[in-house]
Amino acid sequence: MSAADPIRAELETLHALAERALQQQRRLAEENHSLRHAQEQLAGERAELVARNDMARTRIEAMIQRLRALEQAPQGN
Repeated sequence: MSAADPIRAELETLHALAERALQQQRRLAEENHSLRHAQEQLAGERAELVARNDMARTRIEAMIQRLRALEQAPQGN
């Protein structure tokens, strides 16, 4: 057994650890990208729902005003 054998084994172990760390970093970067895309998509959907909710609220308030006006109108029989 030469003196280089333990050093070679340690270098191979370090190389394997570095490779594993790089793979994990790539996986996490991909997952992060995917999550950011999903977050942007959900934010867009939320904005659309808020706009639709506001439009519905406006229409309902207008209907209520029309109903109140009908209640206050003189009844012609």
